[in-house]
Amino acid sequence: MVRRVAVIGAGAGGLASVKCCLDEGLEPTCFESSEDIGGVWRYTDSTDCRRVTVYRSVITNTSKEMSCFSDFPFPEDFPNYLPHSLVLEYLRMYARHFDLLRHVRFQTTVLSVRKRPDFSTSGQWEVVTETHGVRESHVFDAVMVCTGHYQEPYLPLASFPGIESRFKGQRLHSREYRDVQAFRGKRVLVVGIGNTGGDLSVELSRVAAKVFLSTRSHTWVISRVSHQGFPLDMVGTTRFNSFLEWLLPSALTRRIKFRKFNSWFNHTNYGLASSKSSKFKMIINEELPFCLLSGTVVLKPNVKEFTESSALFEDGTTEENIDVVLFATGYNFSFPFLEEPVRGTIDDNRSLYNCIFPPQLEKPTLAIIGLIQLTGSIMVGSEMQARWVTGVFAGWNKMPPSSRMMAEVLKRKPPVKRDLSERENLKMSFISYVDKIAACAGVRPSVSRLLLTDPQLALAIFFGPCSPYQYRLVGRGRWSGARAAILTQWQRSLRPLRTRLLPDSSSSSSGCCWMCLLALPAALTAAWLFSKCPQPGWSPRAG
Repeated sequence: MVRRVAVIGAGAGGLASVKCCLDEGLEPTCFESSEDIGGVWRYTDSTDCRRVTVYRSVITNTSKEMSCFSDFPFPEDFPNYLPHSLVLEYLRMYARHFDLLRHVRFQTTVLSVRKRPDFSTSGQWEVVTETHGVRESHVFDAVMVCTGHYQEPYLPLASFPGIESRFKGQRLHSREYRDVQAFRGKRVLVVGIGNTGGDLSVELSRVAAKVFLSTRSHTWVISRVSHQGFPLDMVGTTRFNSFLEWLLPSALTRRIKFRKFNSWFNHTNYGLASSKSSKFKMIINEELPFCLLSGTVVLKPNVKEFTESSALFEDGTTEENIDVVLFATGYNFSFPFLEEPVRGTIDDNRSLYNCIFPPQLEKPTLAIIGLIQLTGSIMVGSEMQARWVTGVFAGWNKMPPSSRMMAEVLKRKPPVKRDLSERENLKMSFISYVDKIAACAGVRPSVSRLLLTDPQLALAIFFGPCSPYQYRLVGRGRWSGARAAILTQWQRSLRPLRTRLLPDSSSSSSGCCWMCLLALPAALTAAWLFSKCPQPGWSPRAG
């Protein structure tokens, strides 16, 4: 019987885990190595500490309505896309509202997590912590690891001959970047074109003498601002769109996407991507196309090697007098406190059942929360994981036999371990994954059932944004405010824009209701087909 739960980390995933434990009547103790909550969202100017933090100018890539905890919306007057200071303020509001801080032990580092000798029958763990030099040993019935995957910088220096032996300039990882001041007037080479690489290239272009952005990937660049100015994820992340992806041939859906991406600007002309490429990534950046168009950022292929002050590229070109090489190459995850037999089995999230539970354990009392990358908000995904996990701990949600979990894990794992730069293993469809975990927890809404009992809500759920509130309509943890939150989410997205009302201004979201009513016959058919999709959860066909 699980009663006492150790939660490691007081970031967004850790706070959600503490709250979910309390909802299930469990007794959580959260260990946070720093002096405050917030995790990566608590910005600091210091680059000396081991704690990873966002850079000063970061803005969220997912909007507030699609990123909040499912029973605690962001304040209406918060902007749709948020700076780190407002994300941290929201996390503080969440912790205060649900009285979570009394369960957090700050400046306490977890040194080790080991199975107790009787683990096969008790499922218990021995957790050793250190606070101000004083070590303590604790016994917990279960452990939730909420340290995320932004932990150890991934710096592939071996892939760039000369960077260590010959290059005389400065090199650093994006983890060490805070703002532009140290780069004023310099020639900077940014390696890697993920969201961070794109953001930093744009920001540096305002003060640097020149910025070069090196990539070996085909990359589609999209904007946060979508149809009629609404947030991209509110317009695009819908059950209807997800259903179409499942229904249509993958080649057709890919062609539709590429045409839509190129409607903003032709990516091939900019050297970013070709519609003929089968492997590609997507980043969110409104300013990068203009920087490329104006020449303040120059796109380059992969670096072949470095000399004392130059970078030689795979296309035979050379850029001289490089002052700084900034690696935006991502992170490795690590769990140094886990005992080796357990730690060694976690290569990536595909080693875990549903990206959460190590399937080899005799008892499902260890959960890894937040080791995911979704096409939507990780915060929402982590909360759903925590809801399911605490339901398992409390005995409400049942786990399949270990043999079945192992079979599913082996089915997902590739035969050869890949280099981090080639991994796509952490990236998953937001709706597919969250729906799958919600089905396990018994909180996935049924569109077909709602069509019979509440058609207005059913249409909003199917055609509108797949916002977190949908997962508070049914099952354990049902929230009475979920329906109202869903039906008013478009208005809340407009609220922070109402700072100057025009004489003829009217709600641009009102047309959505008429569209939904006109779509009722199609919705009935689609909902029936939707209910026939594989359960629990389903994913778009692989391309």
